[in-house]
Amino acid sequence: MPRALTTAKAGYIVVLPMNRLRLIFVGELKTSWAVEACRHYQEALSRYVKCEVSILRDSRDMKDAVARTHREGQALLAAFGPRDRVVGLDERGASYTSRDLAAKMGEWRDDPGRAPCLVVGGPYGFSPEAASRFNERLSLGPLTLPHELARVVLLEQLYRAMSILAGHPYHHG
Repeated sequence: MPRALTTAKAGYIVVLPMNRLRLIFVGELKTSWAVEACRHYQEALSRYVKCEVSILRDSRDMKDAVARTHREGQALLAAFGPRDRVVGLDERGASYTSRDLAAKMGEWRDDPGRAPCLVVGGPYGFSPEAASRFNERLSLGPLTLPHELARVVLLEQLYRAMSILAGHPYHHG
């Protein structure tokens, strides 16, 4: 059951569910362990919020990194909705503890007019055009992670954040 927010309306409490959480990934997963781990955390996360996952084709056929990020950036721009709060995974982004990420997701949840849309780019990152559409940037930490591992870590941390918001015992620290 997705976590809901409450708001007062004419003396009554109205419960509004968080609309959805969008996840956009550039490139398909290539290893079975990553596919299984992502499936596991997507299912767990869906207990709290409707997850819409989009996989965009990467441009690995292109050797030039600038041309590649440009093509992938155009696909990303086309995938973003006008009401999306676009959060790009970026090593220069904000880094949060699990509890701080939960608080941030609580802020996103409490803004019913905009859906959070988290984006993991390809191996060369984002084009300037795609990055200019980001409302926020999120870092998973100072380490460089392979694309597939970054996706697993992101999904696990989103699940952990939602379980913290719901008051469930998954997070022990």
